[in-house]
Amino acid sequence: MLEANAIDVYYGDIPVLKKVSFKAEQGSITTIIGSNGAGKTTLLKTITGLLRPKNGSITFMGNRIDGLPSHKICEKGISLVPEGRQLFPAMTVWENLEMGAYSKAAGKTLKEQSERVYSLFPILRERKGQQAGTLSGGEQQMLAVGRALMSKPKLLMLDEPSLGLGPMIVLKLFETIRELNKQGLTVLLVEQNAYQALRLCDKAYVFEVGSIVMEDEGKSLLSNEKVKKAYLGT
Repeated sequence: MLEANAIDVYYGDIPVLKKVSFKAEQGSITTIIGSNGAGKTTLLKTITGLLRPKNGSITFMGNRIDGLPSHKICEKGISLVPEGRQLFPAMTVWENLEMGAYSKAAGKTLKEQSERVYSLFPILRERKGQQAGTLSGGEQQMLAVGRALMSKPKLLMLDEPSLGLGPMIVLKLFETIRELNKQGLTVLLVEQNAYQALRLCDKAYVFEVGSIVMEDEGKSLLSNEKVKKAYLGT
């Protein structure tokens, strides 16, 4: 579904991603793990068109997208849950969800998608008139995921979704990601909780200093000695 081919991304004259190539197969959960500053968020920003690769290409459903503006990439079926949630805190839960359906195509399925979100996260229906900034951290993350689903994406990308959440909320979040995948949604997950991410995914890539240094099935990387030492604390 998604393929990056030898992309280089720079901040000014500083290389951040170096010859990065990876694939996210349709219907799969693909995970990217790595330490802070490894380039994981930069990769997601590049896929969504917020950054441009200096070299290489990115294709989605067989078509190049690396030259498109962000709103066109979203309309093609890619949605991002950004790190830190990035909600509109003074707007209500419902208004935040509406913003996720901002495109003309998504607006036509507003009711259908909002019901889907409420079925996944019933608390959001109860809170729909409440300002997003007054929600708990877990509720805000539910809203961020719900907002991303409002565009009816084919590919859902999540950037550090478990950051700052309690253990029980994290488990619920990963269960929800698994359920969305079972419903047919392809998922690209960037996550520092390597243990949960590797348990969840079909394929995983390990980032170090802007490059992919390892790739394998998630379960295989869980037993890899280097991964265990660097990312699992064992």
